[in-house]
Parts: sequence; C-alpha cells; structure tokens
Amino acid sequence: MNITQPPLLEVRNLSMGYDLSVVLKDVNFSVSQGEIFVVMGGSGCGKSTLQKHLIGLQQPMEGDVFYHGQSLTLSDPHTRQQLLQRMGVLFQGGALWSFLTLLENVSLPLSEHTLLKKSEIRELATLKLALVGLSGFEHFYPSEISGGMKKRAGLARAMALDPEILFFDEPSSGLDPLTSQKLDDLILQIRESLGTTIVVVTHELASIFAIADRAIFLDSVTKTVLAEGNPHDLLQNSNQSRVKQFLSRGKIGCA
Repeated sequence: MNITQPPLLEVRNLSMGYDLSVVLKDVNFSVSQGEIFVVMGGSGCGKSTLQKHLIGLQQPMEGDVFYHGQSLTLSDPHTRQQLLQRMGVLFQGGALWSFLTLLENVSLPLSEHTLLKKSEIRELATLKLALVGLSGFEHFYPSEISGGMKKRAGLARAMALDPEILFFDEPSSGLDPLTSQKLDDLILQIRESLGTTIVVVTHELASIFAIADRAIFLDSVTKTVLAEGNPHDLLQNSNQSRVKQFLSRGKIGCA
C-alpha cells in the first residue's frame, strides 16, 4: 500500500438519513489504494446506510463521496456509471439469482457491461470462481451450495469486472466461525494478490481484528464517527469508552 498516493475514496461532510430523520452527520474519512478499511459499530448504527451512499444507492442530505477526486453525487450520468463500474459489492446474502447457475451469475455483469465473446465471458467467469475456491461448482445452482459458498460465489460475481474497490456488507453474517475465518483469509488474499482496495461493513470482532488496516467506529449517540484508526490501537489507546467497550466485548447497543 502506497500511502503517498491520494485517496481512492474520500467522504466529505456527509450527512444521511431518511425523510427528516438523520442517521449520520458530518462523516469524514478517506480510504487509500490497497487498504482494507472497516466500518464498524453495533447493529442499527448506520453502517449499511453509509455503504448505500458509498455505492450510489442513496443520495446524501449533505456532503459528497469522491472517487479519485470525482464527485459521485454531482457527476453526470455517464461519469457516474463509469465510477460505479469500478466498484464491486458483496451483499449480505450473496444476492445471487436463484434461477441461474454460479457460472451464469458471474457471467451476467460481463454480458451486460462488456463486448466480450461468449467463450471469453465463460472463461473469465470460470477464472473468477476458481479465485474464490469454487472450481468444479460452475453448474451448481445457489440452492445446491452452502451459505459460505454462496458468499464466495457472490464475491466472484462482484469481482467479475475487475473492480478497483470491493465493498463487503456484513460478510460473516450467518456463517459459522470457521467459515467466517476462511472468508477473512480470502479477503486478505484478494488484497495481497490483486491489490484491490476493500471496504468492509461489519460488527464481528474477530474479522475486524483479523483484516482491518484502519477502521472507523460509527456512534449512535453522536450520530457520527467517534473514532478512527487501527482496531488494535483503538482498543489500547482510545479515550472513548464506547469504542473500547465495543472492541473489548462487542456488546454495545445502538439506542
């Protein structure tokens, strides 16, 4: 990771919510190229809401999200589409199409957004499935595989267009500890082998400590970022009691 480079992703004075209800306000942070960045906090603290703004699914009340200095919110439709195609998203449940095989699921973004031949698309989709450890499962349907395999298949699809940044929404949700650890190992492997920048939304302490270069803690009381830094450093040195309580026990609520 080259920390001298300008940030790939920058969030400036972002406020977000629904109708007149503010979920988060004055959120500021940046993510560097090749970094694994974690958005952490208890359930209901606004983690998923923030991610929806980062990937363009919601418009902010105030502020903006920038990729390589380009505004996601204010960009014209063509530029916005170009920015969005440089992202990949793994949603909580994998979000696979149940009536398509794994190969067809991974092929879909390539069919929609490239001019590649069918044979080339099939080859690339097979490669992506191999990268996540699913060689031999190309013709399986989502109903025929385990929850952990669905997550990996969803990841293969998120990687189909070789995005420069990957977003993970609660990747360990619904997984047993061993499967969750294997997914953490895969996240680290993807960063090391491909240099992909990764943003992970999670409340799982084991994953946070295993993968994060840096993290922000979203606080429901102040409705903003209460702390930022390496999770190990925050556990030892943060002067915020709610941050230390979350990192030491993971039991903090979000009233």
